[in-house]
Amino acid sequence: MSGAHAPHGEHGGNKGVALLISVLALVLAFSETLGKSAQTAGLAYNIEASNLWAFFQAKTIRQTVLRTAAEELESGNAGEAAKKQVAKWKETAQRYQSEPDTGEGREQLSARAKEAEKKRDRSMAAYHHYELASGAVQIAIVLASASIIAEIIALAWIGAGLGVLGVAFCVIGFFFPTAVHLF
Repeated sequence: MSGAHAPHGEHGGNKGVALLISVLALVLAFSETLGKSAQTAGLAYNIEASNLWAFFQAKTIRQTVLRTAAEELESGNAGEAAKKQVAKWKETAQRYQSEPDTGEGREQLSARAKEAEKKRDRSMAAYHHYELASGAVQIAIVLASASIIAEIIALAWIGAGLGVLGVAFCVIGFFFPTAVHLF
C-alpha cells in the first residue's frame, strides 16, 4: 500500500463526515427557507393587523362624530326634519359598530385585527426557532469540516449533536412555534 492512500478506516470516516456535512447542509437549506417564509408571513400579518386597526380607528372617529352631532341636534329644539336626521345618524353610527355582512364594523375589524396579530406572533415565533436551527447547523457544519482537517472525530460528533438540535428547532418552529420560549 503506498503512502498516497489513506488507510481504509480513515477513508471511511471521511466519507461519513462528508455525508454528515451533506445532511447538515440540507437541514440548513430547509431552516433558512422556512425561516424566510415565516419572517415574510409575520411581516405581512403585522401590516394586515396595522391596517385593520387603522380602519377600526377611522370607524370609531366617524361613529363619535355622528353621535356627537346627533346629541347636539337633539339637545336643541329640533323639528321633524332634524329628528329624522338624528335617527339617520344614530342608525349609521350603530352600523359602524357592527356590519356582519361586510365584516367592516368595529366589532368585526377588531376580531380580524386580533386574529392577524395571533398569526403574526405565531409566524415570528417560528422564525426565531428557524434562526436558532440555522445557527446550530452552521456551527455543526464548521465543526464537522474541521474534524476532517484536524482529524479529531469528536468534532464530528459534536457537529452531529448540533445538527440534531437544529432539526429539533426546525420541528418546533414548524409544528409548535409558540410552545417553547427561549428569548
